Amino acid sequence: MELIKTFADKYFAHVPSLRITDIVEILIISFLVYHIMVWIKNTKAWALFKGVVLIMVFIILAAVFEMNTILWIARNVVMYGAVALVVVLQPELRKALEQLGKKEFLASLLPFEIGKTEQGLFSDKTVHEIAKACVEMGKVKTGALIVVQQNDPLTEYERTGIEVDGIITSQLLINIFEHNTPLHDGAIIVRGDRITSATCYLPLSDNMSLSKDLGTRHRAGVGISEVTDSMTVIVSEETGKISVAYSGVLYRGLSSAELEEQLKKIQNKPVEEKEHRLWKGWPKNEKNK
Repeated sequence: MELIKTFADKYFAHVPSLRITDIVEILIISFLVYHIMVWIKNTKAWALFKGVVLIMVFIILAAVFEMNTILWIARNVVMYGAVALVVVLQPELRKALEQLGKKEFLASLLPFEIGKTEQGLFSDKTVHEIAKACVEMGKVKTGALIVVQQNDPLTEYERTGIEVDGIITSQLLINIFEHNTPLHDGAIIVRGDRITSATCYLPLSDNMSLSKDLGTRHRAGVGISEVTDSMTVIVSEETGKISVAYSGVLYRGLSSAELEEQLKKIQNKPVEEKEHRLWKGWPKNEKNK
């Protein structure tokens, strides 16, 4: 026993004392590193990251074998590497900062009533009309892309389209997305009970986990849900299936009742509750397939 005590006193004497703040700091750094790695893996930065790792391994080998010319080149190039990475990853960095500034994130950290809505975002009639139109378009395989605005403004995307400002009805939705009509191409944006704009251009998602059989319409629906808190309803032109994109996740194969249920869940919920309750109980194997 005395031998164990002597061993512990000898080796643990050099270990610095651990404070509560040190533990908190370790947890914060671990949290940040984890989310940075997840972000890198889900963007184009993953391939770039693997390339950087390969270069680092090559430099280490050069140092081991004392290849001085290669090491001199590496030292002079590294100082410009950080600037080059910022330039190359500018779209991904912008998207990450947009996600960081989303209202759901701030509302989850601050104990204030930020972003809560006393009234519903839209009426039950709007829910029914959207679901009815999507089912009818699905039967005849008419493609559709409907972005339902919540708290984040979609003004910059509305400007890419044509102003409509019409009350939502199933007939109007079907007429907009009918083939060979002037407004059928692109997305419509819904704010409250009105269609604000049509033929809008949306950012495409670069999520590598999305199924390869998904086209531009689905990737645009997921893309807008990644950078805003909007919910996007998508009708496939190839299969007629109804899908919903929310918070960067795509849920496919919804029925009329299921679509109405999901629209109603965002209709009256405060912002901080939506993220946790929207997809509760939804089959996990339907995500992003």
